[in-house]
Amino acid sequence: MWRKPRAERCRRRRGVSAPPWRVGAAVACRRRRGVSAPPWRVGAAVACRRRRGVSAWDSRCLRGPSRSAWPPPAAVGRGASGGRAQDVAGRGGSGVAARRRRGLLVRARGGTPRPEMAAPGLRLRAADALLLLCLPLCLPPRARADEHEHTYIDKEEVVLWMNTVGPYHNRQETYKYFSLPFCVGSKKSISHYHETLGEALQGVELEFSGLDIKFKEDVMQTTYCEIDLDKGRRDAFVYAIKNHYWYQMYIDDLPIWGIVGEADENGEDYYLWTYKKLEIGYNGNRIVDVNLTSEGKVKLVPNTKIQMSYSVKWKKSDVKFEDRFDKYLDPSFFQHRIHWFSIFNSFMMVIFLVGLVSMILMRTLRKDYARYSKEEEMDDMDRDLGDEYGWKQVHGDVFRPSSHPLIFSSLIGSGCQIFAVSLIVIVVAMIEDLYTERGSMLSTAIFVYAATSPVNGYFGGSLYARQGGRRWIKQMFIGAFLIPAMVCGTAFFINFIAIYYHASRAIPFGTMVAVCCICFFVILPLNLVGTILGRNLSGQPNFPCRVNAVPRPIPEKKWFMEPAVIVCLGGILPFGSIFIEMYFIFTSFWAYKIYYVYGFMMLVLVILCIVTVCVTIVCTYFLLNAEDYRWQWTSFLSAASTAIYVYMYSFYYYFFKTKMYGLFQTSFYFGYMAVFSTALGIMCGAIGYMGTSAFVRKIYTNVKID
Repeated sequence: MWRKPRAERCRRRRGVSAPPWRVGAAVACRRRRGVSAPPWRVGAAVACRRRRGVSAWDSRCLRGPSRSAWPPPAAVGRGASGGRAQDVAGRGGSGVAARRRRGLLVRARGGTPRPEMAAPGLRLRAADALLLLCLPLCLPPRARADEHEHTYIDKEEVVLWMNTVGPYHNRQETYKYFSLPFCVGSKKSISHYHETLGEALQGVELEFSGLDIKFKEDVMQTTYCEIDLDKGRRDAFVYAIKNHYWYQMYIDDLPIWGIVGEADENGEDYYLWTYKKLEIGYNGNRIVDVNLTSEGKVKLVPNTKIQMSYSVKWKKSDVKFEDRFDKYLDPSFFQHRIHWFSIFNSFMMVIFLVGLVSMILMRTLRKDYARYSKEEEMDDMDRDLGDEYGWKQVHGDVFRPSSHPLIFSSLIGSGCQIFAVSLIVIVVAMIEDLYTERGSMLSTAIFVYAATSPVNGYFGGSLYARQGGRRWIKQMFIGAFLIPAMVCGTAFFINFIAIYYHASRAIPFGTMVAVCCICFFVILPLNLVGTILGRNLSGQPNFPCRVNAVPRPIPEKKWFMEPAVIVCLGGILPFGSIFIEMYFIFTSFWAYKIYYVYGFMMLVLVILCIVTVCVTIVCTYFLLNAEDYRWQWTSFLSAASTAIYVYMYSFYYYFFKTKMYGLFQTSFYFGYMAVFSTALGIMCGAIGYMGTSAFVRKIYTNVKID
């Protein structure tokens, strides 16, 4: 058995892979200077990534057939087992080994040619192989240079991605860019993969443009392809121009929009923009600004050839990389005086409403307490002769379980979860600029919803247990899949329409499977954990009043005290506090605006919660004072009726504030607005019930009841 030298055994005990003199003078020099990798190594990896279509760092690029990769391929010699020498560098290693055996010159690690030994020693080859395997893992991430890291080196390829094309007035009706008969550049295509779940759900379909763009390298006007305009292709372009089609592109995750073409004043002749004039601003090694100018208007004539051209102009910019998305924001719209005035108006309404409710309830409750205390001092004869009315008379039925407790507890749990998701997502959006990444808001919402599933199980399971429910597993399943089933059912229905239209909004089958896996393997187990905790920690009924065995008959009352009337009127004030903000949210989602004022949204959410709780408390007090103890569903529905007014407002917004048209856009709009309104209603209903439940428990705790 061959025995390793003492120095090498000592190094292995210490965890040192190779002595510093084995690494080479150039590597040692770079280590002293803090340089991660020689420039030709980065260049070889970038070239390999370009050939393979890989954007991130790939260790396979160090083992490809390129002869310019560093370090040069090395062969592992005969080891202790007597095996034959194997080439660790892949297909290019045999030629290098042959040159070494012939004593030819090869490039050393220091960058200077040197004669290689005809029979290299065993320890040298082992050290070379170990260095070759370990060095890619030790390189810091700064050696990467691509659109994922948003850093580039000079003359490195910058990818222009073509996303979608569609009507300007129908933002959600989008198609693949090359669904129109555009031509592609001569460069080899690069495949794009969906990086996030939100990107796939939003229909982002990036396709390589084929244009040759290099960092800091200007390109004069160059023809990159030619369109053979037959009758079918001309008709496609004419249809797109008639419907005001425009397209979206991305450079380094910066969106760019351009118009397909335009028609003359008479609408008889149609023209196509054939010249894309790109002006890219850079700050150091980062891209901070992109502008597109469409020129070269060419009349669409059948059976002609149209040349498509482009040019690239690089200019130095003082814009910081962190501020490069500021040009896409619209402060004059979102921070308008009307927005500030609406927030101030809602805030003043909250102060007035809270003060009014507090004053009325405190004075009324004080009189009620005084009257009930006086009645307790009276003897039985006088009490029987007196008039018995008010909320105290239903103390034996007010804590009676609600009708349909299974679905009621599931709605309460789902509403608490939606409130937790809304609060967390808004806070994250205030801290992180989620609008700068494609699909990041939707991905964050899905992740937070899955992570907050124990909230749903805890509140829903504990409420169901306090109301005496026994089918808690069924309640857990309904609570876990209530919101996902509603959202997925609507999305899959709209997906059929998108497939019929061949739109990019069609959700891929793999994404559907991923969403179903999240529901079954993440949301359901976490909901089960929350349900078990809720039943064990707060599932025991601890009502301040004993529940009568026989329900008390509900007396007749005036029409405006009926639960149906209270439910219809209960959502007016909460909707009035948020309808101005609804306009800004709708405009950002259904039009080309980027919503970024999440501080306003947080303030509006707080105002909505306060107004909802105050309104439901007043409604519940009037209902109980009329000796109607059916307050659970009434408090929930009176707060949830806000969703009805929001959905009615969406009709007004569609017909009077937008120019949307077509079956696809109409079904998409009203389908997802129904989902949004329902989720908002469930959240408001849960907030109203939780506040009213605390109020009811408080007033009946302070009353001495035999």
